[in-house]
Amino acid sequence: MKLFLNAVGKFMAGVVITGLLLFLPAGTVQWLEGWIFMAVLFVPMLIAGMIMFVKNPDLLRSRLDAKEKQNKQKTVVLFSGLMFAAGFLLAGFNYRFSWLLLPHWISRAAVPVFLIAYGLLGEVFRENVYLSRTVQVQKDQKIVDSGLYGIVRHPMYAVTLLLFLSMPLMLGSLWSFFVFLLYPFLIGRRIGNEEQVLREQLPGYLEYCEKVRCRLIPGIW
Repeated sequence: MKLFLNAVGKFMAGVVITGLLLFLPAGTVQWLEGWIFMAVLFVPMLIAGMIMFVKNPDLLRSRLDAKEKQNKQKTVVLFSGLMFAAGFLLAGFNYRFSWLLLPHWISRAAVPVFLIAYGLLGEVFRENVYLSRTVQVQKDQKIVDSGLYGIVRHPMYAVTLLLFLSMPLMLGSLWSFFVFLLYPFLIGRRIGNEEQVLREQLPGYLEYCEKVRCRLIPGIW
């Protein structure tokens, strides 16, 4: 029951905060792209949370209660939060004042991109039961090198690139897209620190790095 209430509370808080960040600067609730975004973001999140609650409550608990211990990661988390807040606020103001509105077809095309990326994220969670929101090595953790982990070393971050860069496109805001371009640099910093920890604490990770060369983007980096 405690886990259920914690999950519901954080989910509802996310809905309310995101709605305020979008619709208050927009000056209206009659913003179609804003509502499509809210539905595409939170309906799959609700379904994924329900599945984790039933099939893997420990994973859900770790995702909800995790707190970063690495100072570098705390900085990444802080700037990521500021990025989301600034991007959503700009999207609302962009709609309100018609600054740089993207064509509707771009907003609609970004929806399936987001949903496909969300599906891939679910596959990453299925492949790696050791996934955590914090940089740490868990007890009895083993190397996962199959599936998406056989293509890049950090498929979860690769998928979040698609997720987060499609968000401002769904909202029809070019200004917000520029803000979200900060994310690849933030995630690059996170990966650098995470790999240092894994090399030092996870047996076999150096050999895995030799086997799978690319961290985030196949054939590039």
